[in-house]
Amino acid sequence: MPVLEKIVISDFRNIGFQELFFSPNINCISGNNGEGKTNLLDAVYYLSMTKSAFASSDRYNFRYGTDEFSIGGTYRMHNGLESRFSVSVRASGEKKIRRDDKPYQKISEHIGVLPVVMVSPSDISLVSESGEERRRFVNSVLSQMDREYLYSLQQHNRLLAQRNSMLKGHTANPELMEVLDARMEKIAQPLFEARRKFADDIGPAVAQYYNVLSAGRETVGIEYRSDLQSGSLTDVFRKYSGRDSALGYTSSGIQRDDFVFTMDGHPIRRCGSQGQQKSFLVSLKFAQYEIMKESYGFAPMLLLDDVFDKLDMTRIANLLSMVAGNEFGQIFITDSNKVRMSGIVDAITSDRAYFETIGGTFTGL
Repeated sequence: MPVLEKIVISDFRNIGFQELFFSPNINCISGNNGEGKTNLLDAVYYLSMTKSAFASSDRYNFRYGTDEFSIGGTYRMHNGLESRFSVSVRASGEKKIRRDDKPYQKISEHIGVLPVVMVSPSDISLVSESGEERRRFVNSVLSQMDREYLYSLQQHNRLLAQRNSMLKGHTANPELMEVLDARMEKIAQPLFEARRKFADDIGPAVAQYYNVLSAGRETVGIEYRSDLQSGSLTDVFRKYSGRDSALGYTSSGIQRDDFVFTMDGHPIRRCGSQGQQKSFLVSLKFAQYEIMKESYGFAPMLLLDDVFDKLDMTRIANLLSMVAGNEFGQIFITDSNKVRMSGIVDAITSDRAYFETIGGTFTGL
């Protein structure tokens, strides 16, 4: 499994320059709110996913007054060899990703090389926001595990943009539209099948982890909803062709898919308390971790940002023990309460490292 041995960060968020060496097991980062704990985890995430876990645009990732940031990491790969990965981004929009000083031809070729799972307070958007957030989450997971899924998704999005452009300009030629729809159906069906399988696979795992957190008080699940459940994509397009022409965009298809999170058969966004929703989201990410570990044959990196907040320490310790006791990979944990974090982590393993941050500067303890 890839293990991050060293990271070098320059002008990313509030981090001016930092070089850190990590434990291959558990790394604990403490400090007050706003000092840079989450920024360090986001830098690690960026090395894996070539984008921030939080900012939708790179312009929010530059340290104030700078126009370029860079992140570099030395990893011990699962074959035992070292590899160096780096990303540099300029305000002009130029982004370069390299492995062992050689640039990737396409950035997407890097996705899945360094598998990662991140748990953070911002995950609440998966419950509170629209289906777009949940689709983005599922696409992120499947794209890491399946390169073909990522390529097909990119191709589908390009064809969808072309279809919407034709509808918006009212220039849709029926014969051309028919050819375009047939191409989209060929791509959409495997995406639909992959999403359906993912929902079927992750649902029981989420329920298992939630049972640990809630002591079995509620039953949770995931329901996949797609227009393709009622027929082929061309049938769906044909059914809503009039509406699409009037609206000027494609109103049906897999870009409208949703994953409904339920508790006792009801949408958790409506009936779940804040604590229940957070317990569900933590369970969801730990289930993602298990599915990715099974897919890769080794554990992905696990980033836990402020995961102890608002959750019972005993249950969180149980969750960490389940992960850490089963061929766990490298784990990064942040918490503003150093005593609380060390009390949980020290009970799990003696092989850990501690760091503290003030104003974007990190010190090993």
